[in-house]
Amino acid sequence: MFTFIKLSLLIHLQKINKYLYSVFFITCLMCFNKLYSQKPTNNYDKLALQYFDQKEYEKANVYFDELYDKTPDVWYYYYFKSLLGAKEFSKAEKITKKQLKQNKYNVQNHVYLARIYKLQNDVKKETEFNQKAITELTPTQPFVQNLVTAFVEDANYDYAIEVYKKARKQSPDYPYYYELADLYKQKNDLKAMINEYLDALEFKESELQAVQTNLQNSLGYDDDEGGINNPLLKQELQKRIQKNNDKIILSEFLIFIQKQQKDFDGAFVQSKALDKRLKEDGHRLFELAKMCVSNQQWQTAQRCYEYVIEKGPKNGYYDAATIDILNVEYLAVTQKPQPTKDELFALEQKYLKANLQFKNTSLNTQIIKNLANLQAYYLNKTNEAVTLLEEAINAAGIEALEKANYKIQLGDIYLLSGQIWDASLLYSQVEKDFKYETIGQEAKFRNAKLSFYAGDFKWAKTQADVLKGATTKLIANDALDLSLIITDAIGVDTNDLPLKLFASAELMILQHQYSQAIARMDSINQLFSNNTLGDDIYFKKAQIYFLLGDVVKTEAMYKNILEYYPDDLYADDAQFKLAQLYEKLNDKEKAKQSYQDVLTKFPGSIFVVEARKRFRLLRGDNLSN
Repeated sequence: MFTFIKLSLLIHLQKINKYLYSVFFITCLMCFNKLYSQKPTNNYDKLALQYFDQKEYEKANVYFDELYDKTPDVWYYYYFKSLLGAKEFSKAEKITKKQLKQNKYNVQNHVYLARIYKLQNDVKKETEFNQKAITELTPTQPFVQNLVTAFVEDANYDYAIEVYKKARKQSPDYPYYYELADLYKQKNDLKAMINEYLDALEFKESELQAVQTNLQNSLGYDDDEGGINNPLLKQELQKRIQKNNDKIILSEFLIFIQKQQKDFDGAFVQSKALDKRLKEDGHRLFELAKMCVSNQQWQTAQRCYEYVIEKGPKNGYYDAATIDILNVEYLAVTQKPQPTKDELFALEQKYLKANLQFKNTSLNTQIIKNLANLQAYYLNKTNEAVTLLEEAINAAGIEALEKANYKIQLGDIYLLSGQIWDASLLYSQVEKDFKYETIGQEAKFRNAKLSFYAGDFKWAKTQADVLKGATTKLIANDALDLSLIITDAIGVDTNDLPLKLFASAELMILQHQYSQAIARMDSINQLFSNNTLGDDIYFKKAQIYFLLGDVVKTEAMYKNILEYYPDDLYADDAQFKLAQLYEKLNDKEKAKQSYQDVLTKFPGSIFVVEARKRFRLLRGDNLSN
């Protein structure tokens, strides 16, 4: 009975409150949805970071507040920055002091307090807490780095530097040289930065490579005094050497810098001093001389070799230096536009003496080659040159490769004197003996050129086309150029007279008949106005003017190619040669621009690799890395 009454009552109540129940349920559902949209329990972190990134700090703080309560160490810094963004300084101060209370070793929190006071223009408190951070620092590496990071965020570089200096006193085994150098760089105090790196080098000599690399990168490339070329670097280094001349590593580094800056005279002085101090055998000077030769610094190269020679015949570098110093004089004299007869005869006498001194030795090869060229090309002593080379070719015990080189040189001299078929015979012998090797391909190309000079263009092109696949890129490209010149000049037109005139002019250049060669090339334009050899003529005339020392006309010829024939065969050659000319004239800006033009205007050129290298050297890059 009681159960029945309860059931009836329940049904009655349900009917009465049906409407109220529905309203209550809908209201609860709406409140729940509103609450969920504000604080989704599983997406707090994503929403917080999203609002933070969008700089909607008030919205972000709704979520950061609860995230911080759950895991304060994880979310403190985000919450702190968001509070500052919302200008809730009191709350930011409160949570930062809480963090400090929980871990007194995280002294970077003092810096965060200082940041709060700075935003409120409280300079006194700002200074107090920045200094307190340093005072209370436990100078172990992680705490040091955290504190420095906090200071750097506020661009407080002086405080950050102070932190590292305090840490250096506490841990002398790790003196923070690189870290301090980086701070000085950010502060734009290059002198202090340089000295930190030099301190690192004195502290540990094995750091030389790292110091070189960091200085190279840190000093930049903004101008001709960027990178290792920065004058401050050499200045600071020289100061140290004067104070601590027993520090050999500093002198080594200075020599490296002087070489990079092409201060070869300075490098000679330092290398000589080190050689004497360390009682060495002259190897520094011998190697420096080679670098001077590659940079055409003839006088300094001679001084280096003379120093080695002065050590006497018992020195291991004596013979090589004796021969190399002659080679320097040969290059210096023969690269002059118009060497005097006295210079040439004096040089010949030195070579004749050296030839007797080193006769029948492995060191005599360079002597014979230079002496033969000197006699044949400069002293009009073709017969003497031929005799010299023939004796070398027929000498007992001569190696096959060395003999082949002599044969090619003798063939060139035969060509010079007009003995074309004698030259061809020698080239053919080398080609046969070294069919698959570089020297054989060189001989084959010479034969192709010889056919070109003789006007046999069909055979010359056939040979050149075969050599397009040569293993040596230089030969392959020379062969391609020769083939294209013949194709372009003749094409469908059977008139090969313009090309014959051009080929004969090339032979005249080889024979040093420069005026006749220019006149012959000029006649091509006069007689055949529609010829296709315009860029070829400009290029060959540029070579002649350069040999004659007329840099103005040389520059003009290369510029003519770039202006009138920018898409033709010699355009990239002209651009590269123009850059080399400017570099020789020590016009670094024009040289850099011209090398850069090779890279941008002719990206497929064979000169790209070398142009990039030369550009980087002029810019001051350390290419040893």
